[in-house]
Amino acid sequence: MITKKLGVSRLADWVGTLIQHHQVYGPQARDGRFVYDSLASPKQLRLDHDVTVLPPRKYLMPPREVLLKYSREGGFQPVIDSSPLVLFGVHPYDVAAIIQMDRYFTQDNPDAHYLERRKNVTIVACDVQNASENVFAACMGSATVREGYDLLLTLVGQTYVVESRTPAGDALLALAGELEDADPVSLGRREQVWEDAQKLLRRQNLGTVPSELPHLLDRTYDHPLWRQKADQCFSCGSCVMVCPSCFCFDVQDDVGWDLNSGTRRRQWDGCLLSEFALVAGGHNFRKQREQRYRHRFYRKGKYLSERCGFVACVGCGRCVGACTSGIANPVEVYNALLEVS
Repeated sequence: MITKKLGVSRLADWVGTLIQHHQVYGPQARDGRFVYDSLASPKQLRLDHDVTVLPPRKYLMPPREVLLKYSREGGFQPVIDSSPLVLFGVHPYDVAAIIQMDRYFTQDNPDAHYLERRKNVTIVACDVQNASENVFAACMGSATVREGYDLLLTLVGQTYVVESRTPAGDALLALAGELEDADPVSLGRREQVWEDAQKLLRRQNLGTVPSELPHLLDRTYDHPLWRQKADQCFSCGSCVMVCPSCFCFDVQDDVGWDLNSGTRRRQWDGCLLSEFALVAGGHNFRKQREQRYRHRFYRKGKYLSERCGFVACVGCGRCVGACTSGIANPVEVYNALLEVS
């Protein structure tokens, strides 16, 4: 592990050098909000962002992705993207979500498409400087991270403490030129930033710890809250589409007009959408909105916890801001269940 100091004034030069050598994506300001996009200039990078509209998972699992091509004459050929890229400025809660994706897509039947992309992505994380109004990452244990990244930047005054944990991180950091080692004072100030993050990223307060959520949901499957909330749900799926810990997908074949060739692709899907549970024969085993609404919370708070060992919510708060009905907030739902359980 290498830990250096990088002055704020030198950040732009370093990022500019990275852009010359790599395809770099980072948070940028667009119409009063922040989005991840390709960086053409260091001036576009905003490490003071609160939260991006979509999480960086879109680079590891694209919204639409061709899996293979096929034809009568040539059989089928897998399509796997191995293009290297750098994700710059990833917040800790999004790093935590990527760690969850790594675990999910490597167990049972490893996903070759995801794993190839993941292998070629270098993650430059950055501790949060400005918290969004809906964030509750501190409640979910993801206000800070100690793994899952190649480099971590922490702003302390006019200096970034830059920590490299991997050879890929070392290679990026070398492009910054000669840097001073992080001294005890800078490291102490970084510890204070991490301590402060436990308050900064707690704009909402969950009334229990994540490990208790499966037990809470065990007791409240038939609670009337599910119907009350679902009656206001539009089944638009906005909450699950912006979630960094939702990675369900649908697979479809697109056959050419000549009926001789085609492609198989996957695209994001979500349990709030009315056709998510539609199967052959036109049967839908979650036809009612109440069933779909409830499933979202059980999938994230109980089912994946039992299967994979993690609660699939990192507290970014994106779902809260995306929901037009105001019924997607996990903190409100879990706290309401706690009052009667």
